[in-house]
Amino acid sequence: MDNILLIFICLLIGITFQYAKGFPKNLHVSLNHFVIYVSLPALALYYIPKIEISSALLYPLGIAWLGFGLAFLFFYTLGTYLGWSKKLIGCLVLTAGLGNTSFVGFPVIEAMFGSKGIETAIIIDQPGTFVVMATMGIIVATLFSRATLSPNAIVKKILFFPPFIAFLIAVFLNLFEIDFPKEMQSVFQRIGSTVSPIALIAVGFQLKFERNSKHWSFLSLGLLFKLILTPLFFFILYKKVLGANGITIDVSIIESAMAPMITGAILASSYGLKPKLSSMMVGIGIPISFITLAIWFWILTNF
Repeated sequence: MDNILLIFICLLIGITFQYAKGFPKNLHVSLNHFVIYVSLPALALYYIPKIEISSALLYPLGIAWLGFGLAFLFFYTLGTYLGWSKKLIGCLVLTAGLGNTSFVGFPVIEAMFGSKGIETAIIIDQPGTFVVMATMGIIVATLFSRATLSPNAIVKKILFFPPFIAFLIAVFLNLFEIDFPKEMQSVFQRIGSTVSPIALIAVGFQLKFERNSKHWSFLSLGLLFKLILTPLFFFILYKKVLGANGITIDVSIIESAMAPMITGAILASSYGLKPKLSSMMVGIGIPISFITLAIWFWILTNF
């Protein structure tokens, strides 16, 4: 419950900062950079060395990787057909293709499934959503931004993307069953815990509710895809087509129904991919998701 309360408090702080004197108009840029260059790498270095690699990872990992691929296919095809701008397509792919599988996901999963569900949630979040954001996310952000880059430049952007560097280091440690000393783990955990509050304040700082905004129709479509169509896809694929059952499957489907990822919106904003829309996807998507998550939980327990 405290995490849920923190979400709304941080969003409110960010919105308040819009009207407070003394804060620079580009405050969100500095906050975004701190999240990407400091907080996210710390998270990777803390969690990934602790993950046990096995075939049991396939279903949870599919939520992040297949989900992002599905979002790309859907919005790129639709956007190309309707003549959308590259920035709009990129924004919707990043925000509707990446779920908030940790900050919102962890407390929701624990409330629904208990501590046993957190084991699956961590798998979905770290080698799943986090890695997709640090690899495929940066590729999409680069390709759909204004910049025209060569393949070599894109590869360099990925290789020198701080969260990806931290991911490679963490994977190396995982493969050789090495972890940092407990003191360093504690440092990484504390720094990593700044991701959500700082990112949410940055989102709130950019969040504007304009009645006549052209973003409302795209917001509705993005949230429809993220909160309804994506979990429906995995419900049919995992339970009906593949016949899979159990807590791992149920947790995976609920995680696929989470609101857009905060850092996915931060990434879109940092690359100039419709910052206002990306903030609305998070700021409005999170409250709405509590209703849709309850509906999906009811579906899972009754069908």
